Amino acid sequence: MRESMRSLLAALSAVVTAGCAASVAGAGASGGPTVAVTVSPPYAAVEVNGTQSFAAAVTGTANTSVTWSVVPAGCGSVTPAGVFTAPATPQDCQVRATSDAEPGRAASAAVVVYPSGGAGVCGAVAGQLFPPGAPWNLPVDLAPLDAESDAIISYLAANHTSSARFQITFDFNVLYADAGTVKRSFTQTSDFFTPDCDPAPVPVPADQVVGGVNLPGRLEGEPDYACTSNGDCHMTVISAPECRLYEMWRASISDGTATGTFSGGCLAIWDLASVPPPDERGDFCTSADAAGLPIIPLIFTADEVASGTIDHALRFVLPNSLIRRWIYVRPGTHSTSATGGPDLVSPPYAVRVRLKASKDISGLSVGAQVIARALKKYGMILADGGNVTFTAATDDLTTAKWADADVNVNSGSLKSLSWNDFEVVELGTRYNYLSGSCSRTPITQ
Repeated sequence: MRESMRSLLAALSAVVTAGCAASVAGAGASGGPTVAVTVSPPYAAVEVNGTQSFAAAVTGTANTSVTWSVVPAGCGSVTPAGVFTAPATPQDCQVRATSDAEPGRAASAAVVVYPSGGAGVCGAVAGQLFPPGAPWNLPVDLAPLDAESDAIISYLAANHTSSARFQITFDFNVLYADAGTVKRSFTQTSDFFTPDCDPAPVPVPADQVVGGVNLPGRLEGEPDYACTSNGDCHMTVISAPECRLYEMWRASISDGTATGTFSGGCLAIWDLASVPPPDERGDFCTSADAAGLPIIPLIFTADEVASGTIDHALRFVLPNSLIRRWIYVRPGTHSTSATGGPDLVSPPYAVRVRLKASKDISGLSVGAQVIARALKKYGMILADGGNVTFTAATDDLTTAKWADADVNVNSGSLKSLSWNDFEVVELGTRYNYLSGSCSRTPITQ
């Protein structure tokens, strides 16, 4: 999955690319300088009746004033200064800035208006983890494309040709801890990195009750808590009483039960009650995934598909040989020495890719269409190195099952997609992993 770089002494400069706002540009009416409008932030989550300030920048003309509007009309309001007030009901809005000098030039920001007092874990919107402002919970269907989008997609189309391309794996088992779940200390293995990883005790559920049946806790890809396959063996636990998400890489409990000898690699603990800062748990810091991201907020479930909507970005993986050497972008914080892709054309870690709005998905199964719509609205984020592209949760603990007629999703349900159906959202700053080192205070309790 990743390789420690603690022994590396070289330091390279970070690659920086400017631009984080939605924009539209065009030549002036007189054939003069190109007029461009940008709006920042390019997307936002705003509580019903809440406010959000937007800024517009106009280049290519001396007249930099804009006229603000909302789309559709009545979807909240916006002042001449760009302060948006959300409507009283949850919905998707656009906040648009139109150049006064060139009325044909405009830019929009996407706004998700969410209900107060969410029904999800720790007040989150149902179907999401973390507050709505977390980057993976924000839509990117209106975000501008990156200048390297065509090159990256062409590279992937030519080089990512394995049989596992666009397959789905259903290996992730999400565990739930309550106030009575016993916390276990663990022996750190060589896959535990300091200060990236957290040495705090982990709540390990003895079992999960579904329909009156006790199901044993288990790791990713395993039938129980013993890691015997030499895989990633992720342990993922949502502890609602603490508003915490525990994610461990290469966990193992010797006898497969919750009480055996417990050892593990990198443990990342996430606060589910707050939006992570831009550098997440710290630049150059890993997590239980190579890009430094949380895992569970990005995987999709049978219950989500059955509901008809997935309201977050999806996790995807690529072989490390195809991932840009050493480079990551936001919301990622980490890369690895295993990466080997060429500069400028291969995707960096945490690249965000979306399915083109024009892609006809009517030929997919009903459940696969739900996933495809999420790929159009929220996109997918490159989170780890591996072979099978998409990651879904097991249906052990869900009401809906993957084989249900109204879900009907299997490992090949998205195989008809091609890389040419996708485009790359603006990447922003490129960070070179070798230009710094992880600096954070690990969580110990």
